[in-house]
Order: sequence, then C-alpha cells, then structure tokens
Amino acid sequence: MDIVEEIAALFSVRGKETYFGEPVSMREHSLQAAHFAGLAHAPENLVLAALLHDVGHLVVSVPDDLADWTEDAHHEEVGARWLVARFPPSVSEPVRLHVPAKRYLCAVSPEYFDRLSDASKVTLNLQGGPMNDAEVRRFKEQPYHREAVRVRLCDDQGKVAGLVTQALEDYLPLIRRLAL
Repeated sequence: MDIVEEIAALFSVRGKETYFGEPVSMREHSLQAAHFAGLAHAPENLVLAALLHDVGHLVVSVPDDLADWTEDAHHEEVGARWLVARFPPSVSEPVRLHVPAKRYLCAVSPEYFDRLSDASKVTLNLQGGPMNDAEVRRFKEQPYHREAVRVRLCDDQGKVAGLVTQALEDYLPLIRRLAL
C-alpha cells in the first residue's frame, strides 16, 4: 500500500468519528486545519502538517468521550513516529510539537487560553497545563517550534460545524509530492 492509500484508509476507517467533544468529525477537523493553513499562505509542508497533525488519533484508539480520558494519549508523539518514516521533518516535527505549542501559547499568551474550546481545555490539563518558564525556554530551542505554533493555531480554528473545505482527495497530490 502506498502512502496515499495508507492515509486514505486511515481517514476512511476512523475519520468519520466525532472529534472528541467538538462539533466536527476527525476528518472534518483535519481538513479544516489544512484549509486554515492554506488561507494563511502557509508553505506546503505546513499545510500537510496541519492536515495530518492528529494522525496519532487515527492510528491508535482512544475513548470517544473526553469524560473517559484519565491520561493524555500522547497522540502528537504517536503521530510523529508514524509520520517520520513517511515524510521529512518539516512535516513530522510540527506535528510532534503541536501539543507542546498549545502549552507554550497558554504560558506566553494568557488570552490564548480563553480562546481554546472546552474540549481543548480538558486535554490541556491532561497534557500538563501551561508550560513553566524552563519548559518555555526548552520549547523555543526546538527546531520547528515556530512551525508548530502555526499548525497549532490552524488546529484551534478547525472546529467549525458545517464549514465547507477541500476534500481529502484534493490533498493527495501534495501527500505524494512531499512523501519520502
């Protein structure tokens, strides 16, 4: 199975599931994140990272109801491990860092927390809450931390019920182009 078939299969199997307390499915959320990356004139690697930022949720099952979550699923790490064999670091690293980017933004921008959805606030708590000063410094030393913040902001926007976006099929040439 090639990379396009693999990604299409993941979205086909799990993409229709509700996106953990949000008014969209996982597929809609991913497509919306990519949509907002495109609107922000992000480079192709970040559009793809936005599309695939939650691939960890597609490759590992977690409870559908956030009330059943007792610990963080570390989906960003799971997803990055899955992506690293298939795409360059310019795609996999922003995915790996998109949860730390949320924690970072909450630490450096108090108003950012207020813009998070209720579900994102729940997962933030499971993910360790806002970063402390030492964590902020370490995050800013990470290659791709700026790119991760951009993906994170697209992630936050991608929760709009009924928003019309491009279809997954429209991103298949991009997936092929950037695959290793």
